[in-house]
Amino acid sequence: MIHYGDALTILKKIQSRSINCCVTSPPYWGLRNYGVDGQLGMEPTPEEYVKNLVNVFREVKRVLRDDGTLWLNLGDSYAAGGNGGGTKKQDSNRGFLVMKGKAKTAPAGMKPKDLVGIPWMVAFALRADGWYLRQDIIWSKPNPMPESVKDRCTKSHEYIFLLSKSPKYYYDAEAISEPVASSTTQRLNQDIENQIGSERVPGKTNGNMKAVGPRYGGNKYTCHPDKFNRTKSGNIYEYHLTRNKRDVWVVTTQPFKGAHFATFPPELIRPCILAGCPVGGIVLDPFFGAGTTGLVAIQEGRDYIGIELNPEYVEIAEKRLNGVQTRIEAGEMI
Repeated sequence: MIHYGDALTILKKIQSRSINCCVTSPPYWGLRNYGVDGQLGMEPTPEEYVKNLVNVFREVKRVLRDDGTLWLNLGDSYAAGGNGGGTKKQDSNRGFLVMKGKAKTAPAGMKPKDLVGIPWMVAFALRADGWYLRQDIIWSKPNPMPESVKDRCTKSHEYIFLLSKSPKYYYDAEAISEPVASSTTQRLNQDIENQIGSERVPGKTNGNMKAVGPRYGGNKYTCHPDKFNRTKSGNIYEYHLTRNKRDVWVVTTQPFKGAHFATFPPELIRPCILAGCPVGGIVLDPFFGAGTTGLVAIQEGRDYIGIELNPEYVEIAEKRLNGVQTRIEAGEMI
């Protein structure tokens, strides 16, 4: 379901504790003019932008279940000096927005060319507002936007913050687990009993060190060497060919031909939905854009609620998601 309107206004109409998780990417501060009254990102100062986002996500917290999570993607911007440029859709993509040809001035307290630090400003403000700030995930982009700067590196990452409403929350680690390294698989497939092993451990008196898989053990759990492969509960440790997902996600940016603005790559938000929302649950995106959150939710058997202020983007998202739903109902692979 897509709602057309202001995020804060629409959120206030949604029932409390009715949403499983929220996956979203608000307009970044000072980078793009979407040409819609009431849009976020055009505030004159970072502090005002952060305050507006805190108000929105306060309502998000209200509508989330007690075990709900927020997965928030944010990029940074610069307090750039010099002249503005570009088109009506994007006046500048390097710093605080101004109309084309007019000088840009740094916000109070900053110097031209300062990195603003917007993602962490927002994360800390949300933490102060009662959210549990659980993790910063790095979105590493193999194909970042080229930059002509010669006095710093090209930016090739953004943040995804995992925040929760409560200290304990729904999180399906197994759903997003990664394959173990090939070297680990090879080690587990060795004929360990017949290995000679290594003599490089100083002071080791019970034979050479041989390859072993991941395990619990040691005096913390048991003083019996024959039970070193047992868990604290006494059960045999079960080897897995997967590991817990790491916090650097390498995902290529992907253009969507139906939109002239940046969209979520589906593979960036798929882990958020798989880990944060059970099958049949509801995923919320209060800054819906072209509807990628809805697209992935449909593909993974979840429901979605999207909110979008720009009527042009609502039309794009509806057309996109209706096409996906039609193909799924026809039995086509998506």
